[in-house]
Amino acid sequence: MVYTLIGDLVGSRRLTDRADAQRKVGAALARVERDIDTVQPLEPTVGDEFQGAFATVADAVLASLLVRLELRAVVDVRCGLGAGDVVVHDGSRRPLLQDGPGWWSAREALEVLGRPRRAASRTWYAGPEPGPVNAFLTTRDALVDRLNERACRMLLRSLRGAAQQQIAAEEGISKSAVSQAFARGVGALRDAHLVLGGE
Repeated sequence: MVYTLIGDLVGSRRLTDRADAQRKVGAALARVERDIDTVQPLEPTVGDEFQGAFATVADAVLASLLVRLELRAVVDVRCGLGAGDVVVHDGSRRPLLQDGPGWWSAREALEVLGRPRRAASRTWYAGPEPGPVNAFLTTRDALVDRLNERACRMLLRSLRGAAQQQIAAEEGISKSAVSQAFARGVGALRDAHLVLGGE
């Protein structure tokens, strides 16, 4: 069994330069793939979608956040996460020609995000024990929505292992300002992912 991710770009038809946006999506996926081991690479697929597969639900959940943070200044994304076996019919194609329950469940999760009740949500999981995972995702996404651009950059750097002093230097602000941002949610979001990943 693997944990699958299907993502799509929210409001992509309104982008003024779709080709530039697609290049930035590809670059963002490549950066996220350097952060997390994948079972299948994160790669663009048809239309405005992308996909990847992971060994653990924690990795899939973290990847969904990293992609969103990477692309925040370009376009918002939503991700359906699933779990199950996958069958690759043609491994020489890019994207891979494949199907199976792992992909069907990720597609189901993405479709949930299209329903009116979930229209503001950005991540959903359809797989074993969905309750705790979706409770985590609902809370996480709501907290991320409340962060400004600088706090999102701090969160991204923190998730990649940067210390507060390093973040302060990179942002050109005081360590006290970074500490305040961490106290207002950045630290909790980082720590929640560490706990989910068993650290």
